[in-house]
Amino acid sequence: AWYVPCLASHETLQELCRKENLRCKSIGITNRSLKSYEVEYLCDYKVEEGKAYYLVKWKGWPESSNTWEPRKHLNCPLLLQNFLRDKNEYLSRGREGKALKVRNHVKALKPAIADYIVKKAKQRIALQRWKEELNRKKNHKAMILVENTVDLEGPPLDFYYINEYKPAPGINVLNGITTGCECADCPAEKCCPKEAGFILAYNKHKKLKIQPGLPIYECNSYCRCGPDCPNRIVQKGTPYSLCIFRTNNGRGWGVKTLQKIKTNSFVMEYVGEVITSEEAERRGQLYDNQGNTYLFDLDYDSDEFTVDAARYGNVSHFVNHSCDPNLQVFNVFIDNLDLRLPRIALFSTRTIKAGEELTFDYQMKGSIDLTSDSADGLSPSKKRIRTVCKCGAVCCRGYLN
Repeated sequence: AWYVPCLASHETLQELCRKENLRCKSIGITNRSLKSYEVEYLCDYKVEEGKAYYLVKWKGWPESSNTWEPRKHLNCPLLLQNFLRDKNEYLSRGREGKALKVRNHVKALKPAIADYIVKKAKQRIALQRWKEELNRKKNHKAMILVENTVDLEGPPLDFYYINEYKPAPGINVLNGITTGCECADCPAEKCCPKEAGFILAYNKHKKLKIQPGLPIYECNSYCRCGPDCPNRIVQKGTPYSLCIFRTNNGRGWGVKTLQKIKTNSFVMEYVGEVITSEEAERRGQLYDNQGNTYLFDLDYDSDEFTVDAARYGNVSHFVNHSCDPNLQVFNVFIDNLDLRLPRIALFSTRTIKAGEELTFDYQMKGSIDLTSDSADGLSPSKKRIRTVCKCGAVCCRGYLN
């Protein structure tokens, strides 16, 4: 049998069942629960005959079933707190350079205020569901949080979380490994990095000790060593809890760490679709017109392949550019020794405080720097629209590409 994943939320399906008076045990709509009521969010407020009423959206019920309820009927302190905060946030926003005075004693809310409160409530629910989805799909222990205190933007509509490369047809990202090291205690004389002609990338504290530009060879699935091997870092995934947050200066989403990160520590891997450079050139033209930058050239040994994290990716999809970054790019080889297809790991260049935004330099990818001089020498199909940089660094170059 073929199964198609349902994109509707659990509550949306419940709303449809209740609207049509249908029972569905698999989503919790039975004879007993068909008439159950739980507050999902509060939509509006009014005072009648000295009594306060709230317009309630019931969880699992369509909006046509919303009802006005007196305050004493509501046992949802967090939702009441969110309602008041959203109302005050709307009222306290500056209008024509003058902030409005917040009034807590009103007989009824203006339609614009109620509309904003409902949009914030729906956004809060959507972001919570997205956070749960991200944490359900990730393959590492650290948590992923989501936060937007800037605008009404919800989760991206066309983004799918993955943990590893998604190769295009005809591209094999898992080949070249048939044996592993025989070390009982890595690193040893014949450990994976030395077999490849390089030194072990990590010190005894599992921190990076090599210079940018040098590759990292980690122990692979054929190696005799166990999961606690000091040469297994990137393959374990990010060890830090991170937060995808909405930036307040027009850069869209960003990522900040919720924990202190020491210098030369592995932070995250950059993953996405692996495509040919020809396909990357075609997509690049489209992304430039949209003002997006998600193409990462795999140019360690050649320029045959590119990672595109526009639709498929992990947390790194949301990491912003900076001309003065706190993350550095390194090429990593684990279960694939094909020099054309390294894995991309981001390591900290300095100590990063909890709450600080994570950034890397997009020009570390090896993409061509289209200055005004170099762009003139390219054919029309190769000329790219230049994206203005908003990183705010003292050394900002002015453009992302």
